[in-house]
Amino acid sequence: MAIDLNPSMAACEKDAKALRFIEEMTSNVGPVQRRVLTEILSRNGGTEYLKRYDLGAGVDVVSAFKAKIPIVTYEDLQSEIQRIANGDRSPILSSHPISEFLTSSGTSAGERKLMPTIQEELDRRQLLYSLLMPVMNLSVPGLDKGKGLYFLFVKSETKTPGGLPARPVLTSYYKSEHFRARPYDPYNVYTSPTEAILCPDSHQSMYVQMLCGLYQRLDVLRVGAVFASGLLRAIRFLQLHHEQLAHDIATGTLTDKIKDRAVRDSVAHLLKPDPELARFISRECSTGDWAGIITRIWPNTRYLDVIVTGAMAQYIPTLEYYSGGKLPMACTMYASSECYFGLNLRPICKPSEVSYTIMPNMCFFEFLPHVGDRKGKAPSHEELVELADVEVGKEYELVITTYSGLCRYHVGDILLVTGFHNKAPQFKFVRRKNVLLSIDSDKTDESELQKAVDAASRVLKRVNATVVEYTSYAEAKTIPGHYVVYFELMMAAATAVNDEVMEECCIEMEEALNAVYRQGRVGEAIGALEIRVVRGGTFEELMDYAISRGASINQYKVPRCVSFTPIMELLDSRVVSKHFSPRCPKFNPSGNHHPDNN
Repeated sequence: MAIDLNPSMAACEKDAKALRFIEEMTSNVGPVQRRVLTEILSRNGGTEYLKRYDLGAGVDVVSAFKAKIPIVTYEDLQSEIQRIANGDRSPILSSHPISEFLTSSGTSAGERKLMPTIQEELDRRQLLYSLLMPVMNLSVPGLDKGKGLYFLFVKSETKTPGGLPARPVLTSYYKSEHFRARPYDPYNVYTSPTEAILCPDSHQSMYVQMLCGLYQRLDVLRVGAVFASGLLRAIRFLQLHHEQLAHDIATGTLTDKIKDRAVRDSVAHLLKPDPELARFISRECSTGDWAGIITRIWPNTRYLDVIVTGAMAQYIPTLEYYSGGKLPMACTMYASSECYFGLNLRPICKPSEVSYTIMPNMCFFEFLPHVGDRKGKAPSHEELVELADVEVGKEYELVITTYSGLCRYHVGDILLVTGFHNKAPQFKFVRRKNVLLSIDSDKTDESELQKAVDAASRVLKRVNATVVEYTSYAEAKTIPGHYVVYFELMMAAATAVNDEVMEECCIEMEEALNAVYRQGRVGEAIGALEIRVVRGGTFEELMDYAISRGASINQYKVPRCVSFTPIMELLDSRVVSKHFSPRCPKFNPSGNHHPDNN
């Protein structure tokens, strides 16, 4: 569908300027990308990393870059990154000083990745943020007449041995002057005070942000968090703490559990006794009926601002339940710790239709055609395609070269080209690469696992139950090995999910998996799929554990496959029942796909 970003339709002159900028960038993809790469190579040509490949100088440096620089992963750069972290200030990757390290979400086993960044990257991130509301205002007018209830959090940062901050990218942004000293914008006002967002204690931060959102409930026009899981965590918080919140609202006081003085001071002006509002909160939250709770508490909400693509897609039914199925879900931007990439020019589209338009000024983009299993063969730079040259309908792996010194860095995202806006390609996020379950020759990626969980969800829906959260692992200790999937369920009152229903879930999941898996099951190379039901709240405990190990509450995503022993021990200690597939799935040896896999 064509996207009309006509500046004459903008809500204000500031928006019109932003829309003109988007049009300029997307109309000149090739020239902008050449300028970006030339700038990066000119700036970083004297770094240790680029000098290693002898690019030379002059007009052919871009050609030399394309011919000589290899595609790399984090592991390839780890020794250089560690030197910088340890305090080496020589120009190793970037000629500009590394100002901090941005950490990956760190939700599974292993150490968090440290992504070096430079001070000016904050300007680029801020630039992309500044484009979001001008686009949104075209779809949802009148947002200057109310506020946004966003649940945003920071994490206490750490220091590398060399003294540089190491923190999640959103913590970096929220602590920056770009966010803290942002000018007033009537189209972008939050209910949460900045002091609450910056509070490192997640409980105090959440409590005050929720309290402010309840006091200002009629002003709220949009509700959001970074990821869908964050918004669901906020709803769960309301379920657990609505009595204390109602008490504080009735009395115009703030619970003594909020110790942070800056946070207490930031809400002092808001606190006033409001018994009528307190009764309303108690009435809505005490019935046990949470269907449509978002629109009941915040009746003027126009949309939910959350990421529901990729691994977050499984939260869509739960968000629909809590919003009464009435609110669109806006996925506004595509970004990572390494770099910010682009934005959704149709933010109110269906989640299944979300495509992101890459902004060519953010970094130099290249794309590796996705060909599945390379059988151990390393990708070649000769295969890379530039941003302007990708083809609609094809899948690519994202490779970036940044101002901060990452050169031809393999991000690990697989993207599908869905179209173009002017000359800028638009991409659907398909999945992270290599998030797999495997027992034999089978390989199940994240999207396939999600499809199988969806099949089980359809069975559970018949008995008024839903999958709140899930993860999995490949159990190789049994002979043969088998897939184990952990489910946390939400059930209607007085509903019991019996063994027969859960066994049906198991077999439906297996029927939904790919032909190689089903062939392995029939050939007894793979054992029966197992579902382990865990008690309510288990995945919140899992998140708390990950946060205690350094994960960011903003960036946390439940790992869809786990292998870290403490995580598996936590999950297994919360299991209330185990269920196995009662039979093998269907498999057609002729090689034709099962109907459900087309």
